[in-house]
Amino acid sequence: MHGDPMMWIAGIRALYLQALHPRAVRGVMENSDFRRDAWGRLMRTADFVGTTTYGTAEAAERAGARVRRIHRMLSATDPETGERYGVDAPELLLWVHCAEIDSYLHVLRRSGFPLTDAQADRYIAEHRVSARLVGLDPHAVPASRADLAAYFDEVRPELAAGADARAVDDFLLRPPTHPLLVPAREVLWRRVAQLAYAALPPYAHELYG
Repeated sequence: MHGDPMMWIAGIRALYLQALHPRAVRGVMENSDFRRDAWGRLMRTADFVGTTTYGTAEAAERAGARVRRIHRMLSATDPETGERYGVDAPELLLWVHCAEIDSYLHVLRRSGFPLTDAQADRYIAEHRVSARLVGLDPHAVPASRADLAAYFDEVRPELAAGADARAVDDFLLRPPTHPLLVPAREVLWRRVAQLAYAALPPYAHELYG
């Protein structure tokens, strides 16, 4: 699955979905240089997924330890309450994880990747390992399509398309590029971003408007 080119569309869909959690996206806004180093951030994420997919167990453990070490040092301010919180809070890590796995699975299946329901459940269950690597208790992570659907039903009241989500949307449609490449961005990249956006669940479309 992870060798399929549609994973790039799935990754962008995950970013759109993740941005709808106000605390999760605020953590990115306060601690990330994604506007200046979008490609670098994307490749670091792809490298982590690649390592946990194709690397040795030792390499995956090292990658997970690095992610946990970075997250422990970071915090953000709740946009509504002003409360400071750690970006490694379990509920935030779980949201990011579930948005990713749901996006990978949804986009690949929609694109025609041959996967039975049983294999889809196995895929979700296997990713409890990657969840553990970033600091989650694997027993608290959805292990099937039914578990994942129940999780999204539970978390939906917490989601909103605030200013930070709008900024992510604008960035994904118009990422910074050299002036000479703007026409290509409009013709090629925008279609990629729009396809990823179109793959979002209906409630996400309602929130983004």
